[in-house]
Amino acid sequence: MVALIIRRIFQLAFLLFGISFLVFSSMYIAPGNPAAIIGGPTATASDIAAIEANLGLDDPFLTQYVRYVSNAVQGDFGYSYQTSQPVAEAIAVRFPNTLKLAIASMVVAVIIGIITGLISALRQNSWLDASATTFALAGISIPNFWLGALLILIFAVNLQWLPVGGLSSPFYTIEGIKQLILPAITLGTGSAAMIARMTRSSMLEVIRADYVRTARAKGVKERDVIWIHTLKNAMIPIITVIGLNFGFLLGGTIITEKVFAINGVGRLMIDAIAARDFPMVQGSVLLVATLFVVVNLLVDIIYTYIDPRIKYD
Repeated sequence: MVALIIRRIFQLAFLLFGISFLVFSSMYIAPGNPAAIIGGPTATASDIAAIEANLGLDDPFLTQYVRYVSNAVQGDFGYSYQTSQPVAEAIAVRFPNTLKLAIASMVVAVIIGIITGLISALRQNSWLDASATTFALAGISIPNFWLGALLILIFAVNLQWLPVGGLSSPFYTIEGIKQLILPAITLGTGSAAMIARMTRSSMLEVIRADYVRTARAKGVKERDVIWIHTLKNAMIPIITVIGLNFGFLLGGTIITEKVFAINGVGRLMIDAIAARDFPMVQGSVLLVATLFVVVNLLVDIIYTYIDPRIKYD
């Protein structure tokens, strides 16, 4: 296990190096001059040149990239071109909202997805199975922005049961929970659909196994057959989907944050891209990439606890 963690840390370093190069390159060749945006519409050519020299934007590409990487290794991701605020500080302020939204969405997705998948598998070819399959198809197909707007219209505008948006209240308060419900459902529906489909297919594969038939022949209670012998052995692919979806949720909250006016990293990234705020975009992408790799490492570790037969050499 220790060897796995060490190996993944090295993989993480190489992956982040590659991602940083790709993001830095794409932002470097993107249309628009950050110095001109910073200077504003009244900036003269000499003003823009002075801003470029001050920020080092007139240096060769490799010089800029090496300087960025060397600073990033020390925890310095630069300063925002828009606000002059340190990138790390700006992300640290916004990240808790993104993390709360991702966790709440994952809770919704896991509860709905596993329960729906279980019912679908245990009642194969019934109307419950057909309903669950339809839900999974709809959950994958419906765009987040449309679902979010629909939920706001029904539950916030018409019924006035829940707030329209924002995450200003602490998550452990009643108001904080209410603020999380609509965006969590909006973001978690697609993941719930994928988890439901994987749960169904994995359960159907395991439930036909010889050891399940043997357990039933021995007179084991059906509840124990389902929860102990079947679901536990079907969890490996389900956990894989959960881990991947959680990683995507951490980086895929952009649209939901926009719809519900949540000040998270996704919204910060969109605003930074529009303003050609290169350091902010690069810092946000590196954070998302790091979290994705860390989540996958945790999934690998969980594998070994669920199935001790899995070994990482």
